[in-house]
Amino acid sequence: MNKLTSAVKVLVVDDQPLIVEELCEFLESSGYRCVPCESSKQAIERFSEDPEIGLVLSDLHMPDMDGIQLIQALQRLVGKERAFEAIMLTGRADKQDVIKALRAGIADYYQKPINLDELLEGVQRQELALQERQKNLQLGHLNQKLQYLSESIDDLYQDLDKVRRSPATVGRDVPGGESAEVEIPEIFNQLSPRQLDVARLVGKGQTNYQIACELGITENTVKLYVSQVLRLTHMHNRTQLALALSPSASAGRQRVTAH
Repeated sequence: MNKLTSAVKVLVVDDQPLIVEELCEFLESSGYRCVPCESSKQAIERFSEDPEIGLVLSDLHMPDMDGIQLIQALQRLVGKERAFEAIMLTGRADKQDVIKALRAGIADYYQKPINLDELLEGVQRQELALQERQKNLQLGHLNQKLQYLSESIDDLYQDLDKVRRSPATVGRDVPGGESAEVEIPEIFNQLSPRQLDVARLVGKGQTNYQIACELGITENTVKLYVSQVLRLTHMHNRTQLALALSPSASAGRQRVTAH
């Protein structure tokens, strides 16, 4: 790892200021930017404020909150939205503490007094591991966006296909198992075929979940379509929308037209 090229910051946490100072001075001379902290509380604040911190170098035995509890608190803080790697420092290599640290997701540990050259090698390894985790995290976000884009494109193709083939009428089931075409108000003519499909199913009294299952789209997409339909038709709620598409409303319009 070349000096002065690391983009990641190292959070150095120890309740002994001289150790913090020594570690920061050494790591900075090796090309790392350090954020010194003398308590777990201060470390949480600094970590929250600085998204460039990707490596955490922490003492195990500290007052109030030990190093393992600190790392667990940082993990809860970021969830799956941010990756970081942790290295533990300890003056007592207790086997149970080491096992507990590894189970908490801490990548490595070093016993005091610390061999700085070995520590540097460990920091460099964890920086490479962090880069891989960040890459996987970004790929996960991209996959989610691609999935959403794919669903949107599929909806667009279905809308285009229905524009070419279907009239602006809404099919209704009638007693006896037959299907009848129900006249819809002119205000609905401005809707896309997919918006009209959603409006039709709302008119049948179906929930967002039921509509999503029938149309093969997500429930959030259904909510978006319902919101668009209400806005375009200047209606206030689903009930008003359902009444406008009900068979009785259609029959009333036909009687008015007959007169």
